Order: sequence, then C-alpha cells, then structure tokens
Amino acid sequence: MGADHQIAFFLRESARPEPERRAAALKGLGRIGRGEHAGVLVDAAGDTDPRVRAAAALALGRLGIPEAGEEALPLLMGDADPDVRRRASVAAVRLGLDGPAVTRAFARLLSDPDHHLRINALDGLTALGVPGDVTALVALLGDPDFTVWGRARTLLYTCREDPAVRAELIRTARQGTGGARARALEWLPERCTEQLLDSLLTGLHDPSPAVRIQAARRLFHVEQRQVQDKLAALLRTEEHPEAAAGLLDGVGRRGDDRVTEPAVRWLRDPVAGPSAARALGAVDPGTAAPHLREALTDETLSPRTRAAAAAAVGTAGRWDAVWLLLSLLDDPDDEIRAGVLDGLKTRVENGLRPWERHPVAWALAEHLAADERYTWRTRNALDGLAQALPDVRRLADSAPSGEVRAAALSLLDGDDPDDEHTRHDLRRFLRGLDDPHEAVRYQAVLGLRRRAEATGSLPPDGGKTRDRLTALTEDDSPRLRHAATRLLGVADSGPA
Repeated sequence: MGADHQIAFFLRESARPEPERRAAALKGLGRIGRGEHAGVLVDAAGDTDPRVRAAAALALGRLGIPEAGEEALPLLMGDADPDVRRRASVAAVRLGLDGPAVTRAFARLLSDPDHHLRINALDGLTALGVPGDVTALVALLGDPDFTVWGRARTLLYTCREDPAVRAELIRTARQGTGGARARALEWLPERCTEQLLDSLLTGLHDPSPAVRIQAARRLFHVEQRQVQDKLAALLRTEEHPEAAAGLLDGVGRRGDDRVTEPAVRWLRDPVAGPSAARALGAVDPGTAAPHLREALTDETLSPRTRAAAAAAVGTAGRWDAVWLLLSLLDDPDDEIRAGVLDGLKTRVENGLRPWERHPVAWALAEHLAADERYTWRTRNALDGLAQALPDVRRLADSAPSGEVRAAALSLLDGDDPDDEHTRHDLRRFLRGLDDPHEAVRYQAVLGLRRRAEATGSLPPDGGKTRDRLTALTEDDSPRLRHAATRLLGVADSGPA
C-alpha cells in the first residue's frame, strides 16, 4: 500500500466511532501525514476520549509543524488526563514551541504530581531559558527524584541573574522546608551567609538533617564565638549520623577540643566514624591518641573508619605512630592501606625522628614495588625521604613494573648538589626517554626539565638528547608531547 493509500485509510479511520481506532489512525497520520492533515489532528485534540487526545498530541509532535501545535498543545498540557499532558508536553518540547501560552503551560506542569511531567516542564523551560513559575521552580529543589531537582538546579543556574529567582532562593533558604531549603542553602554563594545568619542559627535545630548539615556548613567559617559555641553544643546532641559527620568535620577542622567526647561516641558508627577519627586527629594528641590507637587496631570497626584513624594517627604524631602504621602497611584491605600511607606521608612531611627514618624508608620502598594499587600514593609518602634513595634508584633501574619505574624516577633529582649520586640519576633520565612505558618516558622528561630549570641547559651530549626530545614532541601521548615541548623551551631560554 502506497503512502497516499495509507493516508486515505488513516483519514477514514480517524472518523470511526471506536476510540481505539481513531487513536491508532491519528498516530499513523503523525508518522506519514503531510501539512494539509494537521487540521485533522488539531480537531482531534478536542475529542471526548483521552486516548484520542493523547494520540493527537503525539501525532502533532511527530508531524513536525510548530504552527499546527502552538494553540492545541498548550491546552492539552492542561488536560485532566496525565497521559494527555505527558504526550502534549513532549510534543511541545519536540516542536520547540515558545510564547506566553507555552511558558504558562510548562509553568503549571512544574507542580504536576507526575514526575515525568515535571521533567518535561523543566526541559521545556530550559529550552526557553525562562524560570516559568519561580516559586514552583525553587520548590522543586526539594523533589525526591534527582532527575527533577537536578534539572531544577540547572535551570536556576541559567536564570540566576533574574531578581525574582534570587529573591525566592533567599526566601527558601530562610523559610523553606526539607530538601528545598537545604539545596537553596547549598546553592547560594558564601557572600550570602551574613544576611542569612539568624535563619542559619535557627536552621541548626531544623527537623531535617539535610537543613542542619547545610546550615552548619555555612556557619563553620563564621568567626564569632557564640556561633562556634552553638555548633559545639549541637554536636553534643546530634543524633543523625550524616549530620554528625558534617559537624565533626567542621568543628574538628578548627581543632576545638570540645569535639573529643562526641567524636569518641561516634567512632563506631559506619557513617560518622571516619569523620570522628579525623576530628580526633586535629585535637590534643595526648587526649586523642588512646582512642585513635584503639580504633586503628579494632577490626570490628568499618575499614573506612580505621583508614581515617590511620591518617589521623599520622597527624597526631605520638611516639608510637610510625610503628602502629608500619604494622598495618600490608593490610589486606585497600582502604586501610590507603589510610596508612596517608598517615606515613604526614609523618614524613612533619619530620621523622632519626631512629624512624630508615625503617620507614625501607618499608615504603618495598611497598612501592609490591602494592600496584597504590603505587603513586606510596610514592607520595616517600617524597623527601632521603634514606629511601638507594632502594628508589634500584627500582628505577630494574623494577618489572613500568608504573613503579616511573614513580621511582619522579623521586630523583638530576641536579642535587648535596647528593653525590646525582650524575647517575641524570643517566637514568636519559635512559628513560626510550622506555617502552609511557609513564617512564614522561617522568624522564620531567626529571630532565627539573635539571634544565636549574642549569638552563640539556646534558652536553652532542645534541643526542635534543634529538630524542624532538622525536617525543610527536609522541601519541598528549602529556608527553607537551612536556617534551616545554622542556625544549626551557633549555632554549637558558637559566631562570
């Protein structure tokens, strides 16, 4: 059957008494019909049966003639039947309809009980670049569905210069409820904190944990004793794990000793436990150390809490911190090993005691070769630990893993006047330029650049290094090309 015969068939069917036949015919017309058939679809938009009205809306969108739908579709977007509203809103977005009637129709749908229609309304208003109904739009920040409130947040950002939008966000941050108030508080810039101060203080006692979290987050940076006293008081009575975690992080970051008792109480909670451990790491070491030591060795605690305790032990730096951390360096749990490495990194940065340096250096160098998951985390813990350099050089020369060789190279300096082995490191960088592993070539170039920045030149080898670097400027790796090009530029410009 040709297209004209099909169209004729659909036209006859669209006048049948059975609603399902009329609906099927309209869908067919939308698929293969032409502009002259738009009138049939528009007329069907007033059909008494919702199935037919929904089919008319769908067909108008498929037909692709905006003029045909600009009057009927806004009316259908207010239909009593949700399926009709849904089909009409999709068609309006598809046709790119605009104008006051369409904007009002989308604005009404912002409050529709069907979340699909709220999404369609947001998509339509985003395409138009207007907020529609500002009050309803900001209220959608509290929608439980991320696909709704995420779109609402995006549209609010698009319309952020609209005074009505700003005013409604401020009002919601002060007087709103639940998720809408929490997300308004999160969304508003920090410069709004002062004008919100009174409502933030009342927000600390809001029934919604999300509001309490956001109110506290803004108040952490307010340098007023009474504000910090209120935060500490709230921490003592908070019972929601996520809210407690936020308070522990914020109050603990200030090193306020009042965090100690609540932190100890929350250590066993799987949600707030890591924050409790971090908070203990920031207070008086003498008070916190026994609790951190117990948390670190307590296998009944969650790995995330023990990992945070390991990092905090490194921060507190008590006499036994290094030995506790070394005992867990090879723990089978990935999170715990990560925390241990972070703790050891802090100890190295803060300065190890003379009798700790070699044991830490040996253990970390061995770990660098053995723990493929945390090669670079281990490398960061080794940075600045001179006692590890002999083992690091051995790994740079002969480690089977390219990542380990690269990490080892990154710890070497080709122009350290205090290290008699530096000249050998320069040769390591030159060999690394031809390594089959991209990360090694990249770190070799960075090592040569550190030397060039200090000396203003490439190694004096008759131009061989320059030729190899020039070849690397054509490498498949973007970062390697950039690094080689930059090194040649440093060498050409001379010493700084």
